[in-house]
Amino acid sequence: MKTLRNSIIAMCALFAASCTQDDVEDRPVVEGIDAPVLVAPEAGNSYVLSPETMDLQAERFIWTAANFGEGIIPSYDIEIDFAGENFDTPVVVASTPGDTQISVSHNVLNTAVLSLGATPFVGANFDVRIKAYVADNVLYSNSAEIIVTPYTTETPRLWIAGDFQAASGYGADWTPGDGPQLLATGYGDTHFEGYVYFANAAEFKLTSQADWNGTNYGMGASAGTLSDAGGNITSTAGYYKVTANTDPEVLTYTLTAANWGLIGSATPTGWDSDTDLVYNPETKKWTVTIALTAGNEIKFRANDDWALNYGDTGADGSLNEGGDNIAVATSGTYLVTLDLSNPRDYTYSLELQ
Repeated sequence: MKTLRNSIIAMCALFAASCTQDDVEDRPVVEGIDAPVLVAPEAGNSYVLSPETMDLQAERFIWTAANFGEGIIPSYDIEIDFAGENFDTPVVVASTPGDTQISVSHNVLNTAVLSLGATPFVGANFDVRIKAYVADNVLYSNSAEIIVTPYTTETPRLWIAGDFQAASGYGADWTPGDGPQLLATGYGDTHFEGYVYFANAAEFKLTSQADWNGTNYGMGASAGTLSDAGGNITSTAGYYKVTANTDPEVLTYTLTAANWGLIGSATPTGWDSDTDLVYNPETKKWTVTIALTAGNEIKFRANDDWALNYGDTGADGSLNEGGDNIAVATSGTYLVTLDLSNPRDYTYSLELQ
């Protein structure tokens, strides 16, 4: 029985070796002979991408077939990288197992350039080429330089970075990712706002990314104007509402000092005067402990004035500038908290003590 088993094993091994040898003999020789030639797009083409047309064709990429030997059909990748980078870190836009053209939508091209780190709504130059390959055998086409303006459906932000951060509770100085943020009203919009606390007289800039690799805005020709080549913006110490408009035709900013108080018929002083809130740099919140009376109302306002005030339209704990008065249901002593640390998502709470 042992002899039979060994014979069977020997036969199987011989069969396997025979099959492997035949496969090698029948396998066609693969060698790169002719590289593909990129036909479309042409150099200089410009694409302004849009979420409204995200499913429509941005470009049909067309190239000639690569030659790796008779009967061999290669696969193709469309590669893209920032112009002048020599495709050091290319991104694949799309792939095909053998065709010599691919229709690329706005969304697909947009995803590719954003993954490279492109700034939404800012045109940039990119190189595109075709990579043809069979296993480890690769041929590259010529490249074409195109201009792409990507989009994002995320609401744009700006970061405030400067010499105030460490002292004010925002991480390390001049570190955008640690800094307070401004938020636009929606994607593609250029109107930003948010709040910041300067523990000391400050110098700062506004950055379009959580680092220094995007567009960095400093002061323009005068205070209140912005420039992407400007010096540092300056401010005195205090708590500020910050707005900015990055439309290239506008480029402005405002700093509005905002010391917050509580006012209303539910407070001890009624609608006649404010009860001041106190800011805590660690929690980034304003608070006050105060007696409030049921059946009455309150609002938050800055600088003992109605120019900047918040109420709650909808009674959902979310604040609206100039919104409805906030009703107090139960009499008692409350810890009132005002949180303006999340731009355009301002909240408050009333905690009965």
